[in-house]
Amino acid sequence: MSWYDRLHGPRTVAELDDALSEPPPGVIECLGRLPGDILVLGVGGKMGPTLARMARRASDAAGVRRRVVGVSRFSTPGLPEQLESWGVETLACDLLDEQAVAALPRLENVVFMAGYKFGAQADPARTWAMNCYLPALIGRHFHSSRIAAFSTGNVYGLVPVAGGGSREDDPPRPVGEYAQTTLGRERLLEYFSQRHGFPLAVLRLNYACELRYGVLVDLAWKVWRDEPIDLSMSHVNVIWQGDANAVALQALEQAGQPPLVLNIAGPERLRIRQVCEQLGRLLDRRPRYLGSEQPDALLSDSGRCRQLFGAPRVPAERLIGWISDWVARGGESLGKPTHFESRDGQF
Repeated sequence: MSWYDRLHGPRTVAELDDALSEPPPGVIECLGRLPGDILVLGVGGKMGPTLARMARRASDAAGVRRRVVGVSRFSTPGLPEQLESWGVETLACDLLDEQAVAALPRLENVVFMAGYKFGAQADPARTWAMNCYLPALIGRHFHSSRIAAFSTGNVYGLVPVAGGGSREDDPPRPVGEYAQTTLGRERLLEYFSQRHGFPLAVLRLNYACELRYGVLVDLAWKVWRDEPIDLSMSHVNVIWQGDANAVALQALEQAGQPPLVLNIAGPERLRIRQVCEQLGRLLDRRPRYLGSEQPDALLSDSGRCRQLFGAPRVPAERLIGWISDWVARGGESLGKPTHFESRDGQF
């Protein structure tokens, strides 16, 4: 039975990994048509392992024999072995090492996930190297590949809550080193795409969420621990990480020249206060707040994404229920706050 037909959410990390990597029919059909092998650059991050596993599962379900290869420094112990057990090949590589990048296999399809966000303000030089220099290396080396590259909704800046959220054709207004450099990542990949003619998809994500990490997880743990919640970033978009994985893989087929630019976000415009009140009821806690709700926030319109790939499988209401159950049972947390409430672009 699919996780999305069950009455309750995942209860263990193994079940969570299984749910996050379960491919919907659209991904199976897409990877059945898509020619060539798949390389996932930055597979060691929060989303990478389950995205690579979804690519493996979808390819197997479609009856397609292909390599799925994950590239990372692999600083997390045991991750290479876990990926290999899922049928994902692994290659250890420092992606800032130009010679190491030049030795990577030029597979037909590349999902580019590597980037640097948390610590960007404290180490701007590394931020620019990871988010701008590295994309130039990737664009040059994989000049004959099809690339789907992750970016962020932070490139838009804050918009009025009363509107529908930023759209892909809105002019970017990045604030802070992180947002500026992720726009630089987009521009450099676009340059190499124009120069060499390879198909490109740019994926502006905000915010992916699972049960151990994400905006809703931040809020749930604050409610559970009786910590005050900052209301100044009054609204937010979230999307189940499994749905974000599915969009990224299908975007490979939609990559083009000029590039496809796509907002990946949930359709709901969630008010932080209302989410916390709901979490408080589910967790039997009374939320505490600080600050006041501001009239603008980081919000994206994901209508184009839904037109291409349909609605997310996990609506926000269900995800809130899954997370509250996970937190109440003492489920594992990655311990990595999103800092979504930052309004000055500093991370």
